Amino acid sequence: PHYGHILAGTIKDTVTRYAAMTGKHVDRRAGWDCHGLPVEYEIDQKLNITHRDQVLAMGIDKYNETCRSIVTRYTKEWESTITRLGRWIDFENDYKTMDPSFMESVWWVFAQLFEKNLVYQGFKVMPYSTGCATPLSNFEAGLNYKDVHDPAVVVSFPVVGEDNVSFVAWTTTPWTLPSNIALCVNPELEYVQILDKKSGHSYILAKTRLPQLFPVMNNKKKWKPSMQDELFEIQKTMVGKDLVGKQYTPLFDFFKNEEYSYQNYWRVVSDSYVTDDAGTGVVHQAPAFGEDDYRVCMANGIISKGEKIPCPVDASGLFTEPVTPVIGVHVKKADDQLIALVKEQGRLVQKDNLLHSYPFCWRSDTPLIYKTVPSWFVKVEEIRDQIVENNKKTYWVPAHVGEVRFHNWLKDARDWAVSRNRFWGTPLPIWANEDLSEMVCISSIAQLE
Repeated sequence: PHYGHILAGTIKDTVTRYAAMTGKHVDRRAGWDCHGLPVEYEIDQKLNITHRDQVLAMGIDKYNETCRSIVTRYTKEWESTITRLGRWIDFENDYKTMDPSFMESVWWVFAQLFEKNLVYQGFKVMPYSTGCATPLSNFEAGLNYKDVHDPAVVVSFPVVGEDNVSFVAWTTTPWTLPSNIALCVNPELEYVQILDKKSGHSYILAKTRLPQLFPVMNNKKKWKPSMQDELFEIQKTMVGKDLVGKQYTPLFDFFKNEEYSYQNYWRVVSDSYVTDDAGTGVVHQAPAFGEDDYRVCMANGIISKGEKIPCPVDASGLFTEPVTPVIGVHVKKADDQLIALVKEQGRLVQKDNLLHSYPFCWRSDTPLIYKTVPSWFVKVEEIRDQIVENNKKTYWVPAHVGEVRFHNWLKDARDWAVSRNRFWGTPLPIWANEDLSEMVCISSIAQLE
């Protein structure tokens, strides 16, 4: 056990021991959390499993039996340590999360939520480990940052109906460019349309971000205002909200088919999350691979709930159809090929390398990505006011935790993603057809039979 187990266990023991000594009946059963990623990860290492297809080929039953075989390996050591700590707890009448009776209780709870119409399937953009083929919590995503070099490119997006005029967007994730379906500007920032005298092209970007295209402007020793006449000419000035609604020519046509609502794609939207502290002040949007991208595209009608969105990357981070030029290539290894494709089309304005701090998976030590994951959600926002009121009736020690920290967390709580794409876990008791028009939710093993 690490100190977190010991600290939490001591607090639990103190509270329940006091209740028992003041005449209350207290069930004090030991409980074992048996499911989840730590067990799967150990088995994947042991069996050299790198892709979920290998598990399906092996058989989920065999895989889960292998997981089950290691779960109780250290229970005697735990019992010894907990007993040495003097904790009052019943190890004989314990429970395990892998017991059918425990899983059935989870089914029952889930079914209560389902019957109250508090459950739905949606999407959530989460930090994602392609090495473990699973989303991680934000806490886990912050455990292992490294300084790495990544390509940083500026790409042009020609404005429909305006000859030789393009928006320019900067990105350090060129692998997301095939999934681009919108551009975002800050509604209040000042933007300019300039004529680049070297290339003869006109570009639209934030005025304060001109040094991105002309790095010499960042060098106080070399830059003289008179040099502007040699490099560029300002043709127009406007604010971001003036650009909203403009359409542009997509970089790729991979998602121009009947499976997608592409009639809404490839236009300019605005949001205040766009800043001018880096890049061009124009941010390319790939909603499958960015939390803000997803939020902004949803809010502006580029995509809608339940609609298929461009996500050509599988659970192991490999490109899939329809991005055929890099199919089967890991996203972090596809950058160079995709940059070459952008260059072939004459859309590469600038290419550089950036040294920055990047998150890695703390288990597999592979680079994380952000990825849209289909999830089952509990509608917390719908009952948030009720939860906040109930929290006021709860006795907290110390009081400020409930009144400040937990209260603030609850009042801003969002819908809760409760599903995980694991094999070794409690299965959600939902059977549904592909478009979710028919759904059955089971609350017990007897009902399933």
